[in-house]
Amino acid sequence: MLLLNQLPDFRHPLHPTDAETLGPAGADAIERHLAGRAEHVPTPLRALPSLAASLGIGALHLKDEGQRLGLGSFKALGGAYAVTRLVLEAASERLGRTLDEADLTSAEVRAIASEMTFACATDGNHGRSVAQGAELVGARSVIFMHAGVSEPRAAAIARFGAEIVRVDGTYDDSIVEAARVANENGWTTVSDTSWEGYERIPSLVMQGYTAIIREALKQLPESPTHVFVQAGVGGIAAAIAAQLSLLLGENRPVFTVVDPARAACLFESARAGRPTKIAHGAPTVMAMLECYEPSPLAWRVLSRTADAFMTVEDAVAVEAMNRLARPAGSDPVIVAGESGAAGFAGLLAALRDPQARAALKLDATSRVFGIVTEGATDPERYAELVGLTPAEVAGKAA
Repeated sequence: MLLLNQLPDFRHPLHPTDAETLGPAGADAIERHLAGRAEHVPTPLRALPSLAASLGIGALHLKDEGQRLGLGSFKALGGAYAVTRLVLEAASERLGRTLDEADLTSAEVRAIASEMTFACATDGNHGRSVAQGAELVGARSVIFMHAGVSEPRAAAIARFGAEIVRVDGTYDDSIVEAARVANENGWTTVSDTSWEGYERIPSLVMQGYTAIIREALKQLPESPTHVFVQAGVGGIAAAIAAQLSLLLGENRPVFTVVDPARAACLFESARAGRPTKIAHGAPTVMAMLECYEPSPLAWRVLSRTADAFMTVEDAVAVEAMNRLARPAGSDPVIVAGESGAAGFAGLLAALRDPQARAALKLDATSRVFGIVTEGATDPERYAELVGLTPAEVAGKAA
């Protein structure tokens, strides 16, 4: 289902704070952070000409975040970056001088970090990033996970030394509990969603994601005409849309936000004309996107910059995983998790719907860009859905 953006602030300039955080200066900041991490390399951009031809479009490029900083997902750019920024700010205040990334390894900064505890709620990937960031600086992390998060995803977080706390209910319930416990204990909450009075830290998380589109625009042979990006609370979509809007202006591509049909909080917000919390229903296979209330901060950006909002069914997301695992022609293999393939699934769904295809002006000249936001972060689940293990799929590319 597709809904064109008819909100009153569509195409209005970004809020000044969002333009500063998510614009070129923000992208510069995350670039400096990544330059200081020895393990960082830009993630690959995958060209899929055979698939594009079969779909009737001019070009298809997918940014593959499956190996980002060893965490298997784009979230590696957000939580860990926010943690390091917060540690540097606390240390600068305590020591009375300005510090930068190079100071993170100093004994005095690590001593200050060791007194700090960072908490967050997660479906899996954001928690891994926060835990990794805490480990990098020598801080403590406590990660809250709802009952629907698989044990393999919990174990992947615990490997970074994080304390895992299970919470009854949904992802949104775990957000509330993480904030409550953190506040009681004087910990710092590093959430990827915002609420009234709590915007700056989520904006830092989103700022981290701008690295993806900065890299991609350097890698693409031409600017895209269309972009499909999946959304949970909206952070990744907002970060990408903001950068494209600020950098390309009126020449920016048609931007479509893709929600799981079973957790379509941004789609329903667009329909209602305001941020809307939706009822919890049957779980979606796109577990990392199973969010029932959008981030107001992300909504403030997307209401201005997204051209369309759409929903995609679970079956199409699974099909997308399989099509990327079994590529056409000489196209590269891509290991895409259930949520990672959702943006591409949105493209598949739009192309099959004549009205959506026409509304988005998708045709044989369209150059489409999307993001595979995660690899097989739950290998057992991936094997169930694809019929091959991640290693078997990756082995095809060898």
